[in-house]
Amino acid sequence: MKPKEILVFGASGQIGRHLIRKFTKNNYKVIAVTRNIHQKGYILKTQANPGYLEIEELRLFDDNKLKDLISNCSVCINLIGILYEKKENQFKNIHTEFPKLLSKLSNELKIQQLIHVSSLGIDNANDSQYASTKIEGEKAVKKNFNKSVILKPSIVYSVDDNFTTNLMTLLNRLPIMPIYYEGKTKFTPIHVTDFAEIIFEIVKKKITGQTIECVGPEEISFKEIINKLLKSIGKKRPLISIPLPIAKISAKLFQIMPKPLLTCDQLNLLKYNNVISGINKTNFDLGLIATKKFETEIEKYSYNWREGGQFSKKKFSTIE
Repeated sequence: MKPKEILVFGASGQIGRHLIRKFTKNNYKVIAVTRNIHQKGYILKTQANPGYLEIEELRLFDDNKLKDLISNCSVCINLIGILYEKKENQFKNIHTEFPKLLSKLSNELKIQQLIHVSSLGIDNANDSQYASTKIEGEKAVKKNFNKSVILKPSIVYSVDDNFTTNLMTLLNRLPIMPIYYEGKTKFTPIHVTDFAEIIFEIVKKKITGQTIECVGPEEISFKEIINKLLKSIGKKRPLISIPLPIAKISAKLFQIMPKPLLTCDQLNLLKYNNVISGINKTNFDLGLIATKKFETEIEKYSYNWREGGQFSKKKFSTIE
């Protein structure tokens, strides 16, 4: 039987690479889309056996090329998102306008499924441009295509993420660790392999017309996350709660950097809990169980930040 073709936007990120391996291993053909085939192509080529992966280069709003790609697939998965803007209206273009275009073309070409990955904990974040553009994107997808699935994951983490790895780098280098809103913001982190498995099962079971909140098995505060990371890399660091006025000033300075540690928009978003809302179904409600626990999983790669690296001995410590 001819493998079903899966079109993946944002294929070179941590979620995309895990999805490519998952789908191709199960005899699905994947068309991976990247903006720069010369920069990302060599990474993508290592993710699948020959014949199961095709790589396409695309500028996001090339309507004719998009239409051609979608017409050759059964399922379209959109993983594209950004954490900060490099140009004006970049949030709106990527989080709202692109999903709107994808959903219109998916409806026009009558594909089986459109899976759009949004974010958890953004529904009430009216003071965040990231959140508001994500919400508008969700609304457009639901309106334009009734066979769409909106996935709202909490923090997706792994050795390839930009969350735990950046935090461990900071904890390794800084003499103190600043925390915001007293570190009370709650998260339900999900490991990338669990999230990839959820997406695979949604495609396999042909689930459509739903919004699903994707979470791991634990609810953890930001302060608890920092302490677990400290324990795992064997470091002691004082955790200093930063008053909001000072935090806003520092965020304005940080966001000038090419890869900002913190932006004003992210600071606003950080005050909202990243946990299930009670409004939508969760992966657990659908029998799609995420089992991997945060502390267990970060232990598998945190040695990179310990003294001695892979030859380090376990020396766990924490700040309560």
